[in-house]
Amino acid sequence: MSDSPFGDISVEEFLRDYWQKKPLLVRNAFPDFEAPVGADELAGLSLEEDVESRLVVQSPDGTDWQIQHGPFDDDTFANLPESHWTLLVQAVDHWVPEASEIIEQFRFIPNWRYDDLMVSFASQGGGVGPHYDNYDVFLIQTQGKRRWEVGGFFDQNSPRRPDTPVMIMTEWEPEHNWILEPGDMLYIPPQVGHNGIGASDDCMTYSVGFRAPSHAEIMRSFTDFIGEKLTSESRYTDPDLTLQDNPGEIRPEALQKVREIFTSYLQDDARLGEWLGKFVTDPKYPELDQRPEQPATVAEIREALKEGDLCFIRNEGSRFSYSAGQDGEIQLYADGNCFKVSGSSCALVTSLCQSPLIVINQGEWSDQQLQLLADLYNQGSLYTE
Repeated sequence: MSDSPFGDISVEEFLRDYWQKKPLLVRNAFPDFEAPVGADELAGLSLEEDVESRLVVQSPDGTDWQIQHGPFDDDTFANLPESHWTLLVQAVDHWVPEASEIIEQFRFIPNWRYDDLMVSFASQGGGVGPHYDNYDVFLIQTQGKRRWEVGGFFDQNSPRRPDTPVMIMTEWEPEHNWILEPGDMLYIPPQVGHNGIGASDDCMTYSVGFRAPSHAEIMRSFTDFIGEKLTSESRYTDPDLTLQDNPGEIRPEALQKVREIFTSYLQDDARLGEWLGKFVTDPKYPELDQRPEQPATVAEIREALKEGDLCFIRNEGSRFSYSAGQDGEIQLYADGNCFKVSGSSCALVTSLCQSPLIVINQGEWSDQQLQLLADLYNQGSLYTE
């Protein structure tokens, strides 16, 4: 594959002219791409208890909609109509390591912005209706054909049907109408309306989604984070209080003092950075326990290195990011936890964040480096071949 998945458009041009601005259709973006998950494998995933899946069935005239949530069983698929249904499975990259390789083509977007790889299979006429999302998505056609209607910006005030389980726009006049074939890719920015319709009986689409935390999520998370670190003595004070005409008035001075409370924490780069790192790397499915049955120790890793190289692989469901601190220190954030390292361990941290795997060969490895690998392995963020 080329350095840019956008053909003649460079990654820099894409970020400047298209990212969160306007849709982009790229023909043959992934030529000869062999999808690691087919229809049977996708259906098999939807039978699993831990896998998030949905099945959307609509009437041929588009008036009636039904949505079912997995896990499903064999009878579910045996009773499906011949057309106008769609199976959607979230976070396929979490469960199929080979599927995560497609994500590496989009690492020009920061790690913490990535959400997951959703895969959908649609029969002829299958889809979820005209809608919009609050995140960026790259839609890659891997099998069959899908017709995409695209255009217009929408928000929570846009008219939608109240009688359907999915958000379907009622005032829909697309600006573009494209048929995507295997290898084609379509980029859709947030709030841009789009409607995908299966144009064959074997339509499969990979959706690489990028999350955008809402302001409400950011505010709640940050205030909770700060609140947990404060003592009961951290309180509003006003030693400069003066007599006022009416005790019922909330004066501008009080408003300013409250504002200063908020800004004092926002201006603390160390606390703000720690919160952001933990917040954006919190795992998508924290209830899934990825920890190994047998924890590893530094001594065991050193002993294993005597036998040969060790390959540590980033868990497909894990999120890794880092930030540079003072005095050459680096904070690694992995699955909502923070690890502070310095010296030679900094190069190890940046490698872990940049590459999905890292080979540890025989040589001089410090206790700090090996302890970091052991900690990440023990919390399920890394695994070995």
